Amino acid sequence: QVQLIESGGGLVQAGSSLRLSCAASGGIFARYTMAWFRQAPGKEREFVSGINLFGGTLHADSVKGRFTISRDNAKNTLFLQMNSLKPEDTAVYYCAARTGARVAMTLRDYDYWGQGTQVTVSS
Repeated sequence: QVQLIESGGGLVQAGSSLRLSCAASGGIFARYTMAWFRQAPGKEREFVSGINLFGGTLHADSVKGRFTISRDNAKNTLFLQMNSLKPEDTAVYYCAARTGARVAMTLRDYDYWGQGTQVTVSS
């Protein structure tokens, strides 16, 4: 059983940066494909970025060029560097893990989820 704990969220102004972290425990982190999803009020949870076992990454079009996903397997930690933040990036951000090497963009493909961290971007 993998446990995921997100941190790093907060309230920032538009144009600012934040770095989210996701600490994993209870499994062999390096064997999981990891991803970030987000859910804004009144909207469905959506894929943001993912990184597979080999370091290959995938980003949603809405965050390409602004967000970077990375992982530190030695520290069992996933990161999301978010730059040039916009008010529409406001959401609860969730960390997710799945077995297999493919970065999936659908919720049902992920086996483990964190509790989320709130990111609020003011205009």
